[in-house]
Amino acid sequence: MILGNDIRLRALEREDLPRCVAWLNDPEVTAGLQIPTPLSLIQEEAWFERILKHPVEEQPLAIEVLLNDTWTHIGIIGFDTINWQSRVAEVGIFIGEKTFWNQGWGTRAMRLMLKHAFNTLNLNRVKLFVYESNPRAIQSYKKAGFVEEGRMRQERFINGKFVDAVFMGILRSEWQDAD
Repeated sequence: MILGNDIRLRALEREDLPRCVAWLNDPEVTAGLQIPTPLSLIQEEAWFERILKHPVEEQPLAIEVLLNDTWTHIGIIGFDTINWQSRVAEVGIFIGEKTFWNQGWGTRAMRLMLKHAFNTLNLNRVKLFVYESNPRAIQSYKKAGFVEEGRMRQERFINGKFVDAVFMGILRSEWQDAD
């Protein structure tokens, strides 16, 4: 478990999958993700089985927040790929519980993940990409310390128009432990 102040990242469990399926079938949640079609619980379970074969550092983590002495699962974060030779990882995150949107939880979860990346895994760089049509996420990543590094023009077709993919990154030397 990766602990912060009233936020933690823990291993994703099989019992979490129905909640994740509900989130991933909500068009508002998936608008910024690469999931264009609905998912079934069977598909999510098959994904879970595949992901369990990945190195533990590349398995997704549940984001939980402490409210009224109860931990509530609100989203997912994880490193998709880690290049150990170059000490670079790609990170992904989503907050599925919409009642927790616009409260800073995504930024705090990302800062906690960066602390893990730089202090525990000894990484030098963490990168991500986000669609320009997701300004909330871009702002959150900037608050966590990421900077824009480039764009792929008209990378994705979303809601009837092509949008750019924005590439962002943060180096260990730029990171400030804020949680």
